[in-house]
Amino acid sequence: MYIHLGGDTVVSSRSIVGIFDMESTSVSRPTRDYLSSMEDDGRVFDVSGEIPKSYVVCLGPSGDRIYLSQISTATLKKRAAQGIEDDRPARSEAKDEEDLR
Repeated sequence: MYIHLGGDTVVSSRSIVGIFDMESTSVSRPTRDYLSSMEDDGRVFDVSGEIPKSYVVCLGPSGDRIYLSQISTATLKKRAAQGIEDDRPARSEAKDEEDLR
């Protein structure tokens, strides 16, 4: 399943390491240092088009990437949770009937 982060950017729900609120987490010095070093390495992508509300850390084949998004963490987490539900294999009716016995 893919999660829309804003603009024309989507990422695989399986690649998401974490979804963080920009305002509350960027207060921490270690977090600011991490974001700054990732930006210096060219691994931060602003897909917000405005002031970002959240950032999403993803793990890809070439390492971590951070996406800045204008979408709230609550909305992104709902989308990710829905993606996880959609990725689960469907149970057959026969299996459901066995569970009822």
